[in-house]
Amino acid sequence: MRGRSDQTQLIVLRGNSGSGKTTVARAIRDAYDRRGLAIVSQDVVRREILRELDQPGGVNIGLIDTITRYALDHGHHVILEGILTTGRYGDMLTALRRDHPDRSHFFYLDVSFDETLRRHATRPQSREFGADMMRDWYVERDLLPGAGEIVIDQTSSLEETVRRIMSRTLTTAPSAPPRDPPARSRRP
Repeated sequence: MRGRSDQTQLIVLRGNSGSGKTTVARAIRDAYDRRGLAIVSQDVVRREILRELDQPGGVNIGLIDTITRYALDHGHHVILEGILTTGRYGDMLTALRRDHPDRSHFFYLDVSFDETLRRHATRPQSREFGADMMRDWYVERDLLPGAGEIVIDQTSSLEETVRRIMSRTLTTAPSAPPRDPPARSRRP
């Protein structure tokens, strides 16, 4: 079933590793509390699906774009979350914004390097990579030109951040949420 995409919202959450993007995305979906909101995670597409390094022109860039567009075109709001540096992902993000005008919202989680390290120490990924790699990846205030990104700093609590984003974006349900499967095969 193809829904209307003229009312779907694109929410882009960007920031450095350990800034809270995934946590915020999941908290928004929990607060939204209904079907019709997809999370497209750069880490899931790049690291889990493709097992690809983050490099210029990587396959993940096109796949992230395709998944995001498909969900929007089929009536889902989308939270696209990831580091999504402007140098590698800027063209894709700009095209998504251009093709989804007035319904694209960009947020940048601005967290200091020291705070990202502190947060990283509490995550399962802390065994996979450490401070040196995070230092190499860290780009201070990597804002996307022309996107009107709203900067949310590290003093904003999770609850405040979710409330702030939702008050600007998800004020209504998607226009045509997907139908639940028949009761005998229903899965969460």
